[in-house]
Amino acid sequence: MSEENFIMVSLDDSKSKEISEVLGSKTCKKIIAYLSENKEASQKDLSDSLKIPMNTLDYNIKKLLSSGFIQKRKNFFWSKKGKKIIMYELSNKSVIISHKKTSGEKLKSIIPAVFLTAAGTFAVWTYEKVSMASSAFQRTALGTGTTNILDKAVEEGANYATSPTAQNVFFQNTPLLWGWFLAGALFVLLVYSIVNWRKL
Repeated sequence: MSEENFIMVSLDDSKSKEISEVLGSKTCKKIIAYLSENKEASQKDLSDSLKIPMNTLDYNIKKLLSSGFIQKRKNFFWSKKGKKIIMYELSNKSVIISHKKTSGEKLKSIIPAVFLTAAGTFAVWTYEKVSMASSAFQRTALGTGTTNILDKAVEEGANYATSPTAQNVFFQNTPLLWGWFLAGALFVLLVYSIVNWRKL
C-alpha cells in the first residue's frame, strides 16, 4: 500500500473519470461522510447505518477503493460463521489534478538547454579560432613558424593546397575543444532527459 498522502491524476488519466464519478455519486458521498465520522466500518455496518442494499454498497465500495478515497484496514475480523469481515476507512489522501504534458511540450521544456549548449559550443569554437590565430601570428612574428614552413613547402615544389607540410600550419596543435564540449553537453542533456522524462 502506498504511503503517499496524495493522489496525483491528470485530466487525461482514466482515474480522473473514476474520481468524477465518485464525486457525482450520492451513495459514495454518504459512505465518505459516514467514514469521516466513524474511524472504520464494515460493509454490513455501512449497509445497516445508511440503509443501502448490499449489492449497491459493494459496487460503490469498489469505486471508492479504485479511485483511492477509501482503503482496507490491515486488521479484520471473523464472523460467527467463519467469514472474513473487512473493515474500511478513509485513505486520508488529497486529490491533485494536474495537466499532463504531451511529448511536444516536454521537448519544448529542454529547448533553453539546447540553446545554451549551442551558445557554449560557439563560444568555445570562437576561443579556439582566436587562440590559433594568435599562436600563428606569434610564430610568424618570430620568423620560426608559419613563414619557414610555407617556404619549405614552396622549395619542395609542392602544391600549397595539398602539401602535408603546408597543411600542418592549420592543423597543428588543434585540440578541437568545441567538438568535445558539444559531445559532452549533448550526452548530459540526453541522460538528464531520459532520467527526468516523467517529471518534465
